[in-house]
Amino acid sequence: MKQFLVIILCFICFVSCKNEEKNIPANQEMPFVWEGANIYFLLTDRFNNGDTLNDVNFDRTKETGKLRGFEGGDIKGVTQKIKEGYFTDLGINAIWMTPIVEQIHGGTDEGTGLTYGFHGYWTKDWTAIDPNYGTKEDLHELVEIAHEKGIRIVLDAVINHTGPVTKKDPVWPSEWVRTEPKCQYTNYENTITCTLVKNLPDIKTESNKEVDLPPQLVEKWKAEGRYKQEVAELDAFFNRTGHPRAPRFYIIKWLTDYITEFGIDGYRADTVKHTEENVWQEFRKECDYAFSEYKKANPEKVLDDNEFYLVAEVYNYGISGGRYFDFGDKKIDYFDKAFTSSINFEFKWNAAQMSIQDLYTKYNNILQSDLKGYGVLNYLSSHDDGNPYDPKREKPFETATKLLLSPGASQVYYGDETARSLVIEGTVGDATLRSNMNWNEAQQRHDILAHWQKLGQFRNRHPAIGAGKHQQIPQDHYVFSRTYSKGSFSDMVVIGVDLPKGKKEIKVAKLFNNRTMLYDAYSNQDVEVKDGKVIIDSEFDIVLLEM
Repeated sequence: MKQFLVIILCFICFVSCKNEEKNIPANQEMPFVWEGANIYFLLTDRFNNGDTLNDVNFDRTKETGKLRGFEGGDIKGVTQKIKEGYFTDLGINAIWMTPIVEQIHGGTDEGTGLTYGFHGYWTKDWTAIDPNYGTKEDLHELVEIAHEKGIRIVLDAVINHTGPVTKKDPVWPSEWVRTEPKCQYTNYENTITCTLVKNLPDIKTESNKEVDLPPQLVEKWKAEGRYKQEVAELDAFFNRTGHPRAPRFYIIKWLTDYITEFGIDGYRADTVKHTEENVWQEFRKECDYAFSEYKKANPEKVLDDNEFYLVAEVYNYGISGGRYFDFGDKKIDYFDKAFTSSINFEFKWNAAQMSIQDLYTKYNNILQSDLKGYGVLNYLSSHDDGNPYDPKREKPFETATKLLLSPGASQVYYGDETARSLVIEGTVGDATLRSNMNWNEAQQRHDILAHWQKLGQFRNRHPAIGAGKHQQIPQDHYVFSRTYSKGSFSDMVVIGVDLPKGKKEIKVAKLFNNRTMLYDAYSNQDVEVKDGKVIIDSEFDIVLLEM
């Protein structure tokens, strides 16, 4: 059922006045708030091809399973869309990209057809950007242009495993990885000290034993003429930190280099529950150090005083668990000295099974208590969740409404806003979720895109939507407020759901004085508060009112 809603958005500052008038301050500086962010998640290889000259590298030319090879998307393609204002129009204030480090050169068949590492999760060299995605210069430009637009960049961190073993990609030394047993996922131990799947070597993240560089990396770096530089940087890192030269600390060093060199704003951490929790605390410490060093070295590029953003992919974590993930025999708090936020795998089920009233009330209660000071990242479709909310894209308007108005941060998966189908004939497994961005279809269904744009822009402009406190306002239909304050900044949002088309009456006596003029951005009309209420008459299901 389509949700009919009214959103009344304004900046409100509550002060004590003798006549109890409501005061609305102007020109407040709006803070960026990760807890209420609107994050766009894209597969770098599938979003947009900005440079056709880098489409084929390392002779990755064998026939693959459907949608299991490189398709041409790259960093330049993302930058192009940032420059065009695509993300700004969507109200996006952060972009999360799949890993861009150099992938294995060969391909492997996991039972789904020959597959190359197009997705970015099969690392060969953490210190290099895969040429299929672009160059360091491309990444510098992307971050710079994104920051100019007020958009943060979140990369994807893999510490748990290397890429699969192929003829072109030998296994790393046994001091670095284990190749068995395969995880059983029934308790803490057999979820961590094991390989996720067959032929995906597991980094020995539990080990503190000092190890030498893998010989294949030494050979590669020497051939590329950068061996001495890489070794010198490693020496400096280990001398500064005092960490043992254990596998995890090499990788932590390599990942945090992307912070100090490029100024990225955050990491989404992959396969978190398959790695010991102390590893993520160590990662957090080094990320914070790197971010601080970047800000000191580049004061003119500092966007704000937010800390480095770390969001955890603890597969099957749900907001109902609060700060804990339950392995069955052990509960772990991954927020403790580690993560800012966690991906919420539960949201799609809640959105399908609960009324919007119960959904939002539940999320507010948890975010304002057990998760106070932290956050969740809600989604309704993603790259590795085979049970998306609306796979055939039959409810794109409802999807936007539920996701973008929910408490918590929102993850817009590429193509959510253009109804990109998640059911692709001829694909096997998760390839059906990872088709190329449907730019041509987007033009044909502009009404869907426009809906996502209007809601997204308001979410971006009002941190109260995702980060604010939720309170129901009694009246004939379900109406509630969200309020947020930080320092001298205050924000309020009032939302009505399941309101009728045509004339819509919302009681706002406790929020606005009579004769206050509001503007409906959806139907482009001004309305006046009379008798403590506003009446909007439009052909649309949605009304967006602001000062």
